[in-house]
Amino acid sequence: MPVKDLDETRSFYRDVLGFTEGRSSDQWVDFNFFGHQFVIHKLDSDKEDQTNPVDGKHVPVPHFGVVLNWGDWEQLSERLKANNIEFIIEPYIRFEGQLGEQATMFFKDPSGNSLEFKAFKDDEQIFAN
Repeated sequence: MPVKDLDETRSFYRDVLGFTEGRSSDQWVDFNFFGHQFVIHKLDSDKEDQTNPVDGKHVPVPHFGVVLNWGDWEQLSERLKANNIEFIIEPYIRFEGQLGEQATMFFKDPSGNSLEFKAFKDDEQIFAN
């Protein structure tokens, strides 16, 4: 994931999101992202904000996301609120009562990268269409 300020973004993923830091250099940092490797790289570039409509919301493009279990999603949502994170899309239930019902939220890291965290009541519906 490209980042503008390595130290500020490192602190966000480590201290706000609670990811465990792994190896690093002065140009990149590895994190344990729910059992998967997530790497931030210092890169000097600007991005334009673009969105696509989903369920009446403006979903940022591009974005990176992860599916959590319901309880972990609720805990992360509360942690983000407690840290006064500005949401692109506030935590809510998308497609309520429909196929693919999910809890979702979007926010940006300090470098402007859009992140989505979601959870499904029924994991069998993760890729249902």
